[in-house]
Amino acid sequence: MSTTADASREPGLLAGLYAIDPAERLPVTDGAAAFRASRASDPGAFMAIEVPARMAPRAASLRALLGAPVPGLLGPLAHGAVAPPGRDSAGRDPAWFVICAAPPGPSLAAERSQMTARELVVDVLRPAASVLARLAERGLTHRGIRPDNLFRARPGEPVVLGPAWAAPPASRQSALHEPPYVGICPPSGRGEGTIADDVYALGVALLVLALGREPLAALDAAAIVQRKLAFGSFAAILGEDRLPPTIGDLARAMLAEDPAHRPPPSLLAEAAFGRIGTSAVRPPRRASEPLVLGAEEVLEPRSLARLLGAMPQQGVRLLRLGAIDRWLRRSLGDIAVAHRIEEAVTLHEREALEDEARAESFLTMRAVAILDPLAPLCWRGEWLWPDGLGPLLAEGNALPALADLVETEAVASWAACRSGRADAMLAQRQARHHRMLLRYPGWAGGLARLTHGLNPMLPCRSPLVGGRKLIDIRSLLPALDAAAAERTETEAPLPMDAETAAFILVHTGANLEAELASVAHGPEAPVLTVLRVLARLQESLRPGPLPGLARVLGGRLASALSAWRERRRRAALHERLAVLIAQGDLVAMLGVLEDPEGRAADAEGMRRAALAVQRIDAELAAIAAAGPARAETARRLGQEIAAGIGLVAVAGTLAVLALG
Repeated sequence: MSTTADASREPGLLAGLYAIDPAERLPVTDGAAAFRASRASDPGAFMAIEVPARMAPRAASLRALLGAPVPGLLGPLAHGAVAPPGRDSAGRDPAWFVICAAPPGPSLAAERSQMTARELVVDVLRPAASVLARLAERGLTHRGIRPDNLFRARPGEPVVLGPAWAAPPASRQSALHEPPYVGICPPSGRGEGTIADDVYALGVALLVLALGREPLAALDAAAIVQRKLAFGSFAAILGEDRLPPTIGDLARAMLAEDPAHRPPPSLLAEAAFGRIGTSAVRPPRRASEPLVLGAEEVLEPRSLARLLGAMPQQGVRLLRLGAIDRWLRRSLGDIAVAHRIEEAVTLHEREALEDEARAESFLTMRAVAILDPLAPLCWRGEWLWPDGLGPLLAEGNALPALADLVETEAVASWAACRSGRADAMLAQRQARHHRMLLRYPGWAGGLARLTHGLNPMLPCRSPLVGGRKLIDIRSLLPALDAAAAERTETEAPLPMDAETAAFILVHTGANLEAELASVAHGPEAPVLTVLRVLARLQESLRPGPLPGLARVLGGRLASALSAWRERRRRAALHERLAVLIAQGDLVAMLGVLEDPEGRAADAEGMRRAALAVQRIDAELAAIAAAGPARAETARRLGQEIAAGIGLVAVAGTLAVLALG
């Protein structure tokens, strides 16, 4: 990495290979910062896409695609932290970048021309579907297909799919390009999805390119989702426009509401200019009379499910009054769904006896899942797919609702309501695991542990690392040491907190869980436990001397040293620790403080001293107990001596008189 302070003059090197050029920004990732990059050993052009703040890159996709490129895809070549272009490059506040090959040419959105049916099939559909088929074979999705993320060198050449790895899946997609059940979710909560979601996005791209413009541009995301739910995606997007028959049939099939009804990418990769069957695509079922919820009228269950999520309190009221049950029976004639709604209301009445607020959240969630099994999970007004929980936690929004979702294991109940569309047993295991991480004591659990556990490439966000962006555990101790060295001993905080502990546990396994579980939250955490954890890391990772950390910890070891009772031994420990602090050897410091032989000797000395004190106390007690008896003896002796002296005096007097 460059050592100059001005990164704009000397770009940093990512992974020691890629130089990022801040002077050439590439506007190809829909708002994400992207820069031209180069590699000395390769004259080819590359680009570096910056991972947005408070977001984690797509860990599974990065791991699967690094070193295993897919033809026709701008896959990841490297990723890591480096000083951002135009900012301080001396190691402070780095950014995380994903390196990809540069696009071969402009995006299809930049061409701004209406494409023919032949171009759409040969140059767009077939090559894009071939890439999706290869991704599906690896169990991966793209989740970023739209005209401005499809590139080609010149007209007549096949398109190349752009990158989609530096942000949560589908987070860069507009509501137009995603199924309504994805577009209704916040960008970070859409989850990895399935390859059928990519087929849908590709179908929308074909439709947009065939029209030569983006329809529904005047509507916001909520209005687009509602229009799709009410009329079906194909009819909602196309409106009164007309398409060539081949493209119309293809787009209609690819935009089927049920993912199971969309053609697989392997079939699309061989698409001919004939028509594709669409018998499985049916318009939404509509009621004979509308149901009024709030200020809106609905005629089909999918729109009702959306409104229940948007207005949970009013929806719960209608559910408890039986209005929705009656509407399903009388206006839709759907007795089976009405019966399931009735069962959900009965269950709610029992759950409300324990916790009414949570019971209402469960009722809304179950009613939405029953009315529309394709819909995502809805909890306290938040829509998300379960595998979008991690990115949502990383983003930091709606944390109380998400924490309650995990605490109640609501995902398991949601999966059980989805009529075979979800693996209820798998959802239950995952929900229990997430709840365990949330409830684990001390620094071994909590939201920080759950967030890092669900986002393995999320950088350590603790302020203790001094703004450095780390996802490699080997960089943690040097960063903590450097940050500690920049503060005075009185200013430096204890070099561990919940974020640091969560980062350590995720990247080192659970062998430190017991230690961190014993640490209480806040500044009262025992310094010896922190030293023990950091010393084990220094021993296993071998980062070299850590004098900054040693100095900060050494200044807080008075309580640990007070456990040693022998004065001369404590003085010797002070001298030894001073040497080890200067050397930055946490392992040796811990060894001195936890020396079993020394502690045994100190304990033996304490035992002997206690016995000596007991003997002295016993003698003093005996003396004190014998005091009254000795006083009485002394009194009698005094009286006898006085009487004897008197007799001697009388005898002397008589002798003098007798001898006259």
